[in-house]
Amino acid sequence: MSQKILVINGGSSSFKYQVLEEGTERRLCQGLVERIGAPDSLLTHKRFTADGEAEKFVYPGNYCDHAAGMAKVAEVLLDPALGGVISDKSDIVVIGHRVLLGGPDYQEAIVTPEVKQVIRDYIPLGPLHNPGNLTGIEAMEKIFPGVPNVAVFDTGFHATMPDYAYTYALPRELTRKYRIRRYGFHGTSHRYVSKAAAALLGKKPEEVNVIVCHLGNGSSISAVRAGKCVDTSMGLTPLQGVVMGTRCGDIDAAIVPFLMKNEGLTPDQIDNLMNKKSGYLGLCGKSDSRDIEAGMNAGDPDCLLTFKVQCYSVKKYIGAYLAVLGHVDIIAFAGGIGENAVSVRARILEGLEEFGIELDPEANAKRDGTPHYISTANSRVKVAVVPTDEELEISRIAMRLVKEGK
Repeated sequence: MSQKILVINGGSSSFKYQVLEEGTERRLCQGLVERIGAPDSLLTHKRFTADGEAEKFVYPGNYCDHAAGMAKVAEVLLDPALGGVISDKSDIVVIGHRVLLGGPDYQEAIVTPEVKQVIRDYIPLGPLHNPGNLTGIEAMEKIFPGVPNVAVFDTGFHATMPDYAYTYALPRELTRKYRIRRYGFHGTSHRYVSKAAAALLGKKPEEVNVIVCHLGNGSSISAVRAGKCVDTSMGLTPLQGVVMGTRCGDIDAAIVPFLMKNEGLTPDQIDNLMNKKSGYLGLCGKSDSRDIEAGMNAGDPDCLLTFKVQCYSVKKYIGAYLAVLGHVDIIAFAGGIGENAVSVRARILEGLEEFGIELDPEANAKRDGTPHYISTANSRVKVAVVPTDEELEISRIAMRLVKEGK
């Protein structure tokens, strides 16, 4: 039997998973457990044939926590009648976990008691995700005893930022006490996309400078010099940066106490307002970019404004990172919006010809799920759509660490 890698990509109330075949990297199955903790929680599982055809299985259930969801996933994986792809637990040689926050000292690591303590230590800065990530690791340790677990930290790729890029101009005693700094997120995606963009150019990651635009309901931009991140748009939390589906992104910090005083909001309420009621949703009542474009085309002025704000906020970061990097070889768009929203990409890149960026409208309209250029042949800075694959990147990191034994 071939060796297999199980990847867990956990969120606060859901997690995705995949099983990949080691060596070939063929995806054997994938699934999603969502609405964890709710009575209508759901497991959706897909098993793939050798030619890529998907067989779908749906298992409603009351998955009270991440551990309960993972126990059901293990049951499904082991039973061919339920959609399983492993004959025995020993088929799994490593389990890779996406973990939100591990501080500046960890990019990835085989899980040990010390690594788990680091995840606990950063719960105050990642209260929605780190607990579920830790629960998932401990659940898998029990379900697959003896199988190594690897933590791949969402902040890890950004740990290479220089001190002047990650430091906030606040009193040093406070930043040291509370570990306040720019951490950045979506790191696994930025790492994968920056490497894939270099491959598209026919070069090694250390030979190119890349601006990665990971655009989805949550969005972030990164500046990658010679394979290492030197700046990124998200900060201490995923709230900072470009305008997103329900997050406000960059704002004047004085707005926070102003609203708290005038609206009588508590810290939790203002946090909820900025993270869950702002962004696209706050501007036009819609958080999905597709709905915004439909509304804009129907003449809704709020949707039109939201579209303009969305694109302008990304354009500003591209401009900033052109300056940070000095020379840019390629701009790569990834994520649900970045890979699919033709009009968003066109608006973001509009007027950047003086920077050596020339969009090819016909190429930009192409959608085939593969990395491809959307810039003209004469564009000095290449622009491409590069579909992200966080799970594949996690599987590669996990297998590498197991082989290296560290």
